[in-house]
Amino acid sequence: MKKEKILVTSALPYANGTIHLGHLSGAYLPADIFVRYKRLQGADIIYVCGSDEHGVAITITADKEKITPKEVIDKFHNINKEAFEKFGMSFDIYSRTSISEHHELAQKFFKDFYDRGILVEKKSLQFYDEQAKMFLPDRYVEGTCPNCGSDQARSDECEACGALYDPTELKNPKSKVSGQTPVLKETSHWYFPLQNFQKRLEEYVYTTAEKNNWKENVINYCNGWFKAGLQERAITRDLDWGVKLPIENGEGKVLYVWFDAVLGYISATQKLGEQLGKDLVKEFWQDPETKYYAFIGKDNVVFHCIIFPAMLMAWNDGHPDEQYILPANVPANEFLNFEGKKFSKSRGWGIDVIDFLKLFPADLLRYTLAANLPETRDTDFFWKEFQMRTNGELADILGNFVNRTLTFVNRNFGNEVPSAVTLEDIDKEMIELLENAPQKISTYFDNFKMKDGVNEIMNIARACNKYFNDSEPWKTVKNNQEKCATTLNICLQAIYTLAELLSPVIPETSKKMFNMLNAEPTVWDNAGKMNLSVGHKLGKAEILFTKIEDAVIEEQINKLGVVENQENKVLELNIKDEISIDDFAKVDLRVVEVLEAEKIAKSNKLLKLKVKLGSTERQVVSGIAQHYKPEELVGKKLVLVANLKPAKLMGVESHGMILAVEDKEGKLKVVEIKDDVETGKQVK
Repeated sequence: MKKEKILVTSALPYANGTIHLGHLSGAYLPADIFVRYKRLQGADIIYVCGSDEHGVAITITADKEKITPKEVIDKFHNINKEAFEKFGMSFDIYSRTSISEHHELAQKFFKDFYDRGILVEKKSLQFYDEQAKMFLPDRYVEGTCPNCGSDQARSDECEACGALYDPTELKNPKSKVSGQTPVLKETSHWYFPLQNFQKRLEEYVYTTAEKNNWKENVINYCNGWFKAGLQERAITRDLDWGVKLPIENGEGKVLYVWFDAVLGYISATQKLGEQLGKDLVKEFWQDPETKYYAFIGKDNVVFHCIIFPAMLMAWNDGHPDEQYILPANVPANEFLNFEGKKFSKSRGWGIDVIDFLKLFPADLLRYTLAANLPETRDTDFFWKEFQMRTNGELADILGNFVNRTLTFVNRNFGNEVPSAVTLEDIDKEMIELLENAPQKISTYFDNFKMKDGVNEIMNIARACNKYFNDSEPWKTVKNNQEKCATTLNICLQAIYTLAELLSPVIPETSKKMFNMLNAEPTVWDNAGKMNLSVGHKLGKAEILFTKIEDAVIEEQINKLGVVENQENKVLELNIKDEISIDDFAKVDLRVVEVLEAEKIAKSNKLLKLKVKLGSTERQVVSGIAQHYKPEELVGKKLVLVANLKPAKLMGVESHGMILAVEDKEGKLKVVEIKDDVETGKQVK
């Protein structure tokens, strides 16, 4: 039988900070479980990842810390690499986008698209800091919003109201580099015509999704982009840090990080091939028999289902002998929150992986995360749940079964596998359960339902404990030695099966279990068979898991939100200048009901709403597209600033402003009226 050929990637973590538990649940642990499982099946598989090391955010960090971008990426690349290693990630290579192989590959793609006339050059006005002698990316400019008056608006958009505008409209602009007033200066950039690939992308996504059973959340996300219509995207920036443009008129410009980062999967494969003396790019990326699985978090769907495939299509059009494969599946997970809130380093909410692993063994974390993966909806990590799963499932169910079996065999059968002579119904049922287990778990893992697979393995461990209890070997050892031997033989075979099934999930624990059995793993499909021969000498039994005390968990819970609480004290004092009641009376707030909502073309932040205001209807533009899907707003009763002077946002007229508040995670929440209040009523 021909081996499966599989290529697996996990989203490249950005080398501007440390990875936390949410990252693991999104793109890394599910992929690692899948890869380890496929290796046990005998697949020809490689798993590549690495650090994403270019972009404005890294230069901002470098400026703040008074160090070079190279020092920033070296620091976080090494921290995250160590965290992944300690967590047990089984990458074949953990590369980085700062290596020469990556720069050359990204330049090769750009130059090819440039030479073939695929890219479009466009001129635009951009802020330029004459003192710093640099064009300023959006995040480096701050000024007053021409729409709402916020004094923390960026060069072409306002996060306070969601407005997008031409940089010439920003009031009182200041450079965040020098503090000086920047000037507007003409610059040129190259754009990738994504819209030219829309028809082919739709055919690829819908055909592949149906064939390979893509997740609904991924399909829906793609639908939204296709419905809005794909637009050209700039692939260059005026910046010193990044992949330089390999053309004469590309001085002072680099590739936009979104363009070069996805190519990091290919450059990592190339680097791995160099280390092994093979052309792995040709063997995997350019072999139509390869199945490519891209594991990501849901915020990365557009890059892996639309943009990266379009780039590969563009390359393939011009290179009939170097045809890259497209993803067969993009199993994107939702988000993992922490104790009910989003991870926030600035507020002290959450814990980094490297810090977590200083406190607890990796397998405890791997199991808890795997048993609660956000595969179809956002989930939460709770310290109490971590304790419960460690103590109640790993220790009391799995650990207890392994320990009681091995100590009983050591005490009563000379630490050797006893014979199974006469099988009763209870024994036959247990053997059948074990025999069917590998295929049952495969059904889950093959369909990226890792959480269901992990929980089913623990159910098998529960069944093993029940079998031990119901068989009562402590009684039969006295009055029916043959029956007792059969029970313990099957229990030992069950430990072997569990060790194999758990190997992709808690690999270090699996190794301990095999060591205690003094046995080696088999191939996945054989895991449920009777793998231990009669008379086989066992190893030394040991306690698999130590229970976590309440005081240890309470200590971690008490650490949460220290920064957040301090920050809240500051926020309570951050109040604007006092106004009179007459000033406030000028603002006319009214209850409205949302009748229709849709995205505005070419904007990722603005929604166009049709609202009911008493007996009339109004059109309002609101900057909440990144926080609400259009359909989520229809039918909601909201609060409208009804007497705001009409304004045009992205060419769309807006009559009023919807009230919203930013929560602690930075997410905008509309002010919603839950009670049965008529539209048009004044809010006092």
